[in-house]
Amino acid sequence: MLVGVITLFAMSCKNETKPEVKTVEVATEATNTIDPNATYAKAEFTIDGMTCAMGCAKTIEKKIAKMDGVKSAIVDFDKKLAMVEYNEAKVTPVSLEETVTKVSDTYKVSDMKTVATQ
Repeated sequence: MLVGVITLFAMSCKNETKPEVKTVEVATEATNTIDPNATYAKAEFTIDGMTCAMGCAKTIEKKIAKMDGVKSAIVDFDKKLAMVEYNEAKVTPVSLEETVTKVSDTYKVSDMKTVATQ
């Protein structure tokens, strides 16, 4: 019984049992460069389905931050809130939502709000 509880607790934040292996080409220039001439917008949205701060929220935050055109990304587990600043020419609210739901189908995005910035 105790082993089952420990196993359940340890695996509660895992979405996959096997590690994901990807081959990535490395460019000589960083792909997430900040374009001084770009128009940046900020999006705030709710993410439901997260069960922990380190496994769920940080994983989503890292996935969003790696998107080409994203300047910054913060996911607050306690508030279930994501705040993202992005280049409007490269990122859309739809692509942000798709990135979150691709991490796990248990995550649901709602209340998407965008605010234009300079």
